[in-house]
Amino acid sequence: MIERKTHLDTLAVAMLLGCCLFWGLQQVLIKATLAEIPPMFQGSLRLLGATALLWLWCAWRRIPLFSRDGSLAAGLLAGALFGAEFACIYLGLQYTTASRLTVFLYTSPFWVAVLVPIWARSEKLRGMQWVGLLCAFMAVAFALREGFAGGAASTVRGDLLALAAGMLWGLTTVVIRASRLVKIPAEKLLFYQLAVSAVAFPALSLGLGEVWVWRFSPFALASLAVQTVIGAFASYLAWMWMLRHYPATQLSSFTFLTPVFALVFGVVLLHEPLTAQLVLALLGVAAGIVLVNRKPAAARVQAPT
Repeated sequence: MIERKTHLDTLAVAMLLGCCLFWGLQQVLIKATLAEIPPMFQGSLRLLGATALLWLWCAWRRIPLFSRDGSLAAGLLAGALFGAEFACIYLGLQYTTASRLTVFLYTSPFWVAVLVPIWARSEKLRGMQWVGLLCAFMAVAFALREGFAGGAASTVRGDLLALAAGMLWGLTTVVIRASRLVKIPAEKLLFYQLAVSAVAFPALSLGLGEVWVWRFSPFALASLAVQTVIGAFASYLAWMWMLRHYPATQLSSFTFLTPVFALVFGVVLLHEPLTAQLVLALLGVAAGIVLVNRKPAAARVQAPT
């Protein structure tokens, strides 16, 4: 029996912060590597490597991946949605900046907040939680508002792909929470998504006419290694585990930190100025997360006996 918790504890918050920190860097790595490795080919290498790592991990931990547990149909659907999401991300980064794509991608929590409570009534957001969700998203949009002003027409395609990716991410979370996938090991849940995508991406790459060049610079090799080991394997495995133990709506609200972390990496790594705009965005995201994860009064105050 899987123990599900009604609120995020210290472990969940620490894991979420680590994941969001890396995901804030991930889009930057993908974008920087596009100059050397085409998008779908880059994604193929990442997914194939992560699938192999996960398979070895499961063999070592003796976690069965192919036992019959009634999760196949939902697993294939989640894998298809996951693959489509990342296809939109990789292709979208050809047309727009990493930070601009990220703010559209993180419309995902709205899909989760609207759709998950249909199947899991306990995760229905209350009024102040909706205010918190809106507050966090508006803070992110405020931090990136300069990128929207005067945007070139050529970025529209990237924006639409990013919006589609956000929707697909939200739908993947909904499928997981509303099906038998929530009852299977986190490793098997991730295997469905990685394996289906690893099969689809090479075919998409060839179909788009991408050239597979096997000579990579040290930077490209390091980028692929980090994307594969930390991104597609470790961080996603942690995310799948959390989805099985914590409320999806509260988890999703925390992901609003990711685009703000992306801006912070710009300050630290690219020596961009730390503006008042960024500081206000960080405060807005923090306030939104607190509101979404705030316990109701009945849970905070014990009723008199």
